[in-house]
Amino acid sequence: MKWPDIVALALELPEVEESTSYGRPALKVRGKFFAGWNTKEDALVLKLGGLEEQELLIEAAPKLYYITDHYKGWPYVLARTARLSAKECRARLTRAWRLTAPKTLLKRFDAQGA
Repeated sequence: MKWPDIVALALELPEVEESTSYGRPALKVRGKFFAGWNTKEDALVLKLGGLEEQELLIEAAPKLYYITDHYKGWPYVLARTARLSAKECRARLTRAWRLTAPKTLLKRFDAQGA
């Protein structure tokens, strides 16, 4: 997947905006980062619920998910976009969005049956 494809999937979620974070392309909900493009690694950065989730993803799919020293100790994971399917990307973006979006927005989103 390429960054424009990822952005298109993310924009299906409420109140997502394409932005930047530390000078790199990013996706935010109400101004809060939940995913971004690591230009150095050419990989998607995804917010996670915790380090346990990071370990689980890397263990389950090491050819897809990984971290660099920069992300050690932080609840984020990198995804190799060449191996990332649209279905998996959508699921991961939705998870990261749900972790970041305010409760009122989640409630409205869930009420719409999304």
